[in-house]
Amino acid sequence: MSRLNTRESLIESTEHLIRAKGYSAFSYADLEKEIGIRKASIHYHFPTKEDLGICVVETFLAHLNEQFMSIDGNWPDALGRLGAFARLFAEDRSTGQLPLCGALAAEMTVLPEKLQALTTTYLETQMQWLEKTILDGIASREIAPTLDARQKAYEILSLLEGASFVSWGLQDRGEIDPSVIGLILGKN
Repeated sequence: MSRLNTRESLIESTEHLIRAKGYSAFSYADLEKEIGIRKASIHYHFPTKEDLGICVVETFLAHLNEQFMSIDGNWPDALGRLGAFARLFAEDRSTGQLPLCGALAAEMTVLPEKLQALTTTYLETQMQWLEKTILDGIASREIAPTLDARQKAYEILSLLEGASFVSWGLQDRGEIDPSVIGLILGKN
């Protein structure tokens, strides 16, 4: 395995372990088994677990921004963009894993300080995009102008993250009806 592929495999495997077990519950021994390399090789790429966790979150923050650009480019209306965002959570639920941000937020008090800050940044990035999308919908008259966009963004994100935890806890791949977002926004 090349050094770049090893690094990418470590990032991908760590992301899956965080989403399946939590940050605190995985170790380099888990990665050693999963990828088939020695712990010393893992330490070569990431001297500490915190370094690895930071890289995972930074990688997925960049991926999240790419997803937002794709959604914005493919959905001309705000409600369509919000539905596409909700489908990202459905994809996570279909794999039986928690969203990365939710898994990290659940362990916020035990995460290293920099990972706490990155988790907050990850959540805030989602909140800002949701708020902007809602404001776009208000500007285009898709969404009632009487709404507090920040509050509605919070409610949508809470619903989607919370549904992921309920689905995970019940070991159920249940779906969220996209019309629920419309209810939050007073559309139904």
